[in-house]
Amino acid sequence: MDNNKITIAIDGFSSTGKSTIAKQLANQLGYVYVDSGAMYRAVTLYAMQNNLIGDAYFKEETLIEQLPTIDISFAFNKTLGFAEVFLNGVNVEKDIRTLEVSGFVSQVAAVPEVRKQLVDQQRKIGENKGVVMDGRDIGTVVFPNADLKLFMTASAETRAERRYNELIERGDEVDYQAVLKNVQERDYMDSNRKDSPLIKAKDAIEIDNSNMTIDEQFKVISNLVTKAISNA
Repeated sequence: MDNNKITIAIDGFSSTGKSTIAKQLANQLGYVYVDSGAMYRAVTLYAMQNNLIGDAYFKEETLIEQLPTIDISFAFNKTLGFAEVFLNGVNVEKDIRTLEVSGFVSQVAAVPEVRKQLVDQQRKIGENKGVVMDGRDIGTVVFPNADLKLFMTASAETRAERRYNELIERGDEVDYQAVLKNVQERDYMDSNRKDSPLIKAKDAIEIDNSNMTIDEQFKVISNLVTKAISNA
């Protein structure tokens, strides 16, 4: 294990730019980046593809039974500059980012068996440090001893606007109010689920980026990383 390498845990609400800052830090430091939320989205996509979840139903027990057959992996794409998500060997990076998947992911992520399987995978990835991972329970459950814990937040309206613009740029036809409703519903479900709810770790540093540019945010967090590495 390289003593100069640290573990960075980034938690927070949906659409707070966790993935953006995590990718930036991983690229700057030469660390492994893991988007834990993408793993939950991949399981959700699997459930949707296999008719295990819909607006009026969720075949939770069947999903649990099929968990051993769900293989989630990451493959670095040099052109994009980050790792894309593969579900059972198929690139699903774009498929997992839809508003439809966003509508079901909190339900799937609340299933204890799903969380246990993915948390086990996430811990294995971070065994040798030199990792930046973002999600909902990284600093509280996955890496409670992380060298640096950040908790990202911003107003629901700001986050909905960011998500809306992101989806529109991709070519998706979405309504802002629908996106805002999704953000608010996910906030409630993520914060109130029984297993590993979204809470700020006691030793996490809160970053409210409602009025920050990406560059301003990166500068603030880079300074925190530099201090954490020097103290490791």
